[in-house]
Amino acid sequence: MKLDILVMAAHPDDAELSCSGTILAQIAQGKKVGIIDFTQGELGTRGSAEIRLLEAADSAKILGLSARENMGFRDGFFLDDEAHQLKLVEVIRKYRPEILLANALTDRHPDHGRAGKLAVNACFLSGLKKIETTHDGINQEAWRPKQIFHYVQSVYIQPDFVVDISEHWDKKEASIKAFKTQFFNPDNKEENTFISTPEFMEFLKARAREYGQSIQVKYGEGFVKNQQVGVKDLFDFVFLK
Repeated sequence: MKLDILVMAAHPDDAELSCSGTILAQIAQGKKVGIIDFTQGELGTRGSAEIRLLEAADSAKILGLSARENMGFRDGFFLDDEAHQLKLVEVIRKYRPEILLANALTDRHPDHGRAGKLAVNACFLSGLKKIETTHDGINQEAWRPKQIFHYVQSVYIQPDFVVDISEHWDKKEASIKAFKTQFFNPDNKEENTFISTPEFMEFLKARAREYGQSIQVKYGEGFVKNQQVGVKDLFDFVFLK
């Protein structure tokens, strides 16, 4: 299955928190989008790896994803090394995305920056013909996405561009809340964490309102480019009211 956009995320729920509005906006335009979660988030204080896999599947249905896979990398300990890069090369060549969305290169959680760099390196290597990979016993052709964009996570980053997600906020919020063990749920009696308080959900909304205000819409999601973005027409930039 060829995807238009592939999202790579260190943990289940990284994509929902940071770029699910953009995912929803692109799917609404007929694009095919998939998520590759690197780990099962097994080091998280709340829930378990098994539960988070089920929650990720529930969120995928809400978002309308064309594909979602979990690589089973070790939470907290995966590396940006040859073994992990080659596993991602196989995935990139399997889905052949035009655009790849990846973790922030700098963030509160060390997995995020490492995952962002791993995604960038895997994308480059995926375009090298002399690196041979197979999937289901079939030799894969080299493939490199045309653009990589990094979504913003916990640490504030001045984005290079902002996507209008105003029409999709409610569904974005629903996709986040699909991770019932991780975020605010008055019925969950597990230990509270940085992300499980009501204040964290308020922070997410405030961040989206701030990015939205910067482009004169209600809600937005910010992204940082990995390389220069080129256009043929100045009017490609004129897309909002």
